[in-house]
Amino acid sequence: MAKDVLVEIGLEELPARFVNDAENQLLHKTENWLADSRIAYTSIQSFSTPRRLAVQINEVAEEQTSLEEEVKGPALKIAQDEAGNWTKAATGFTKGQGKTVDDIYTKDVKGTTYIFVKKQIVGQPTKALLPQFSDILTAIQFPKNMRWADHTLRYARPVRWIMALFGEDVIPFEITGVKTSNQTYGHRFLGDVVTLASPTGYEEALENQYVIVNPEKRRQMIIDGMKKAEAAKGFSIPADDALLWEVCNLVEYPTVFVGSFDASYLTLPADVLTTSMKEHQRYFPVKSNDGELLSYFVAVRNGDDYALNTVSRGNEKVLRARLSDAQFFFEEDQKQSIDYYLEKLDRIVFQEKLGTIGDKVKRVTATADELSQWLNLDDETRASTVRAAEICKFDLPTNMVNEFTNLQGIIGETYALNAGEKSTVARAVAEHYLPGQAGGKLPETIEGAIVSVADKLDTIVGCISAGLIPSGSQDPYGLRRQATGVLKILQVFNWNLTVESLLALTERQFGEMDLAQSESQQARTAIDQFFRHRITYLLKEWSIDPDVIHAVLADDMGVMTYMMAKAENLSRERNNPDFRPVQEALVRVLNLAAKTDRKAVSRDVFKTASEQQLYETYLTVRGSYYHANHEQDADEALQQLGKLSQPIHNFFDHNMVMTDDETTRHNRLALINNIAGLIYDYADLSAIEWKQHF
Repeated sequence: MAKDVLVEIGLEELPARFVNDAENQLLHKTENWLADSRIAYTSIQSFSTPRRLAVQINEVAEEQTSLEEEVKGPALKIAQDEAGNWTKAATGFTKGQGKTVDDIYTKDVKGTTYIFVKKQIVGQPTKALLPQFSDILTAIQFPKNMRWADHTLRYARPVRWIMALFGEDVIPFEITGVKTSNQTYGHRFLGDVVTLASPTGYEEALENQYVIVNPEKRRQMIIDGMKKAEAAKGFSIPADDALLWEVCNLVEYPTVFVGSFDASYLTLPADVLTTSMKEHQRYFPVKSNDGELLSYFVAVRNGDDYALNTVSRGNEKVLRARLSDAQFFFEEDQKQSIDYYLEKLDRIVFQEKLGTIGDKVKRVTATADELSQWLNLDDETRASTVRAAEICKFDLPTNMVNEFTNLQGIIGETYALNAGEKSTVARAVAEHYLPGQAGGKLPETIEGAIVSVADKLDTIVGCISAGLIPSGSQDPYGLRRQATGVLKILQVFNWNLTVESLLALTERQFGEMDLAQSESQQARTAIDQFFRHRITYLLKEWSIDPDVIHAVLADDMGVMTYMMAKAENLSRERNNPDFRPVQEALVRVLNLAAKTDRKAVSRDVFKTASEQQLYETYLTVRGSYYHANHEQDADEALQQLGKLSQPIHNFFDHNMVMTDDETTRHNRLALINNIAGLIYDYADLSAIEWKQHF
């Protein structure tokens, strides 16, 4: 008879950002274990709160599914002697499988006859296997772990209880000295100990103790509470799914309430107010139906609605202190000029080997100025870009950014406007930090994009040159994220600039770094490889296969948009049967070109019409290809290369390249090598696994 299984591990409060991923891991690891263990069940559901992770498996079979396995033994010619009797090899094989020679049958495998037996793997009782659940729980990975007492287990938080039931029976195991039982715990302050006779009624029993174990239900309770508040107060609460999930994972029994603050604080920048509420207090800001920020907030209590007005007043008092500090910082900051803060940058170390932030700003300004020239910006836009680079970090020493670090750039824009800077300059100060996270918003203005690229390249090139190369999950300077941001900006703005030229421009700004020649070369190689890995990551996000990525990155990285267009084009053509003759011809040329480095071709040495035709076609195609290449038309460039296909086939049909005549051989190899150079300029087509797609 099938029984339900319930396993819950109780912990000290988990960080909110750990909860969802930990619950998902528990669910997937349980599913995988059940499948690997051949244990049948009808359904499975996971649960989580800040203090617990749980999984309930319904109608679990009491035994593993038995398995019939076919086992291959030695070849028949070894298993039988000339008289047809079974040898020791055969009897030893069958004995090892718990069978006899009477159970042997034969099958052909790739032209050779082998002996086989079938054996039954009888399923064990599920009850005997369930203690392995301790391995599932301890295998959950967290972003940060800790040890406690004298235990060796590294886990996000100390284990406080474990409830594990198979029907009415406790599943026996322990973790860090905590033994399983049939007891769990309700809300830390409102609940009590809960003893379950079986997994049935788990959710309801804990809800009676002020714990909503279903995170989706908790989330919906918060949403419903916010909708009720909107209807009662006539305001709107802007959607913020990340904050909603964070709050959901901070509480076990959510109750929504409304608070307010003095309307005089609305004179502060809106980002300061929302940051104070969201980042520091986990409150939801409130707006009017016209989109204006109001002097209200919505928050969530971890508990019931008892004395909710008192709770609201307490939260209002905390927020008032925050906003009072913010107002003081804002007013004090306005008393100083931009130049005052720029001077302070010369006393803030960016990195020991890379100097101060003031040094960094000078490098970024020089890079941004040259980029502006490369992009042929008009004088006014170039001047705005350079000014934005000069002041892009001036807000870092301000009181406001010191208190609200994630407002760097945003405060810079506000202060720059207050100081009389042009709106384009101020906007670029804010945008140069974008994208702030993977998949985040990119700069919208050309000034912001240039300063963003210059700043990020300075950090990447400088840090890697100083030996600060990301490894594994360690990337303290966020170099991977910043490199991805640079590449996405190049793509979106479609700059006709190669990645190599941008890296060389940035490296020149570090000309005075104390690096030996060998170290400098190692740094350049490391920087190049680092960006190739980032491009590979982006192309994989675009669903480009590894062999195509290898093909387009075989030589230079080049212009980002053009390289990505080549990758898309080759991904499409590799599945086109009509392109097969083209790829065969071009790859044949690439394979043969590896035998020579000769380039000089002489018409006077040609002996056949087919080699003359190939050379003339090459000359025509070369001009058309370079024109398409200059226009970055990936499709047209490949079509031009395709025009070489038939002449190449004719050439190989009517000529022996490796002829005994040395002069003819060298001339033909030089012709092949010239054509190969044109193909390689597009991509290393020999790297693409064409045949598996036809």
